[in-house]
Amino acid sequence: MLLIACPWCGPRDEIEFRCGGESHIARPGPEVSDQVWAEYLFYRANPKGAHRERWLHAAGCRRWFNLVRDTVTHEITAVYRMGESGPAEPPAAAPSRASGAGR
Repeated sequence: MLLIACPWCGPRDEIEFRCGGESHIARPGPEVSDQVWAEYLFYRANPKGAHRERWLHAAGCRRWFNLVRDTVTHEITAVYRMGESGPAEPPAAAPSRASGAGR
């Protein structure tokens, strides 16, 4: 089980939290193509290594925050509040859609 340090409540067991998926995703403007909108809605990075995620402390303060978690080891290397810049960008993994496979 993960021990997640809520920025407001401190360290708590993983069972108190809900993962909200990839963080820092910019919503496209209203005049984008269907292709761009579909990519925003359905495509997410799936890196092997450092990954920025949104989490909700559902059984505690009920606040959202961001963290950086290694998807291989599950090690949490940074936790920061929404609106904060957080640490430098994690190392880039090879894009999962680079070849266009599956489209």
